[in-house]
Amino acid sequence: MKRPTTTAAAAPYVPAGDPAAPKAGRSGASGGGGAVPRPRADAVRNRERILAAAREAFVEFGSAAPFDEVARRAGIGNATLYRHFPDRDTLVHHVVLFTTERVTASAEASLAEESDAFAALCRFTHAAADERIGALCPMLADGFDRDHPELLAARTALAAAVETLLAAGQEAGLVRADIGVGDLMVALSQLSRPLPGTACFDTDRFAHRHLQLFLDGLKAPARSELPGSAATLEDLTLRTAL
Repeated sequence: MKRPTTTAAAAPYVPAGDPAAPKAGRSGASGGGGAVPRPRADAVRNRERILAAAREAFVEFGSAAPFDEVARRAGIGNATLYRHFPDRDTLVHHVVLFTTERVTASAEASLAEESDAFAALCRFTHAAADERIGALCPMLADGFDRDHPELLAARTALAAAVETLLAAGQEAGLVRADIGVGDLMVALSQLSRPLPGTACFDTDRFAHRHLQLFLDGLKAPARSELPGSAATLEDLTLRTAL
């Protein structure tokens, strides 16, 4: 698979080659070189709207969702979509990156803002479902460039944030000790994805209901012994499907 264009750090969601991407230029009246203007606000909005729409489509139809469907959901024309993401590999790469970074931010905010470690875990789990964490499934598929430096860094940050969140609950004696980050993430992905097809109504209501049932099963003391061993996030990337 072709390696997608690396996203510039100064503008995380504007790929190189996009007309809206920042370009080096002269700064102010002094004429000094090296200043990088910010991307246009409308370009940033379009890009984030595309990523959010593609994320929804990938959760519902898989990463092979038609570009026409992504453009329709984003409320843009196909030309705008292709200007930002010229091929499917690039779009999938950036959707996975976009989702990973947002889920990581949810984990960090939950731990920082909740005084109770189990409440933080619950808040994160429901927030991750709202971020459509099922869109990360392409990361587990054959052919996906999961070793791209951007994605490695994002995955490492996600694992660290969720491990810290989970450890806080376990150290407080509120969360059973025999689960790992992989267990949490695979359950999150499975329980927050809609049933196959488009006729399943009110998916979010059922997802959050079932996620809370799952979370109640994570409370300590454990009422049963789990088979196998706790799974890590790295364990999941060694498999081809959830």
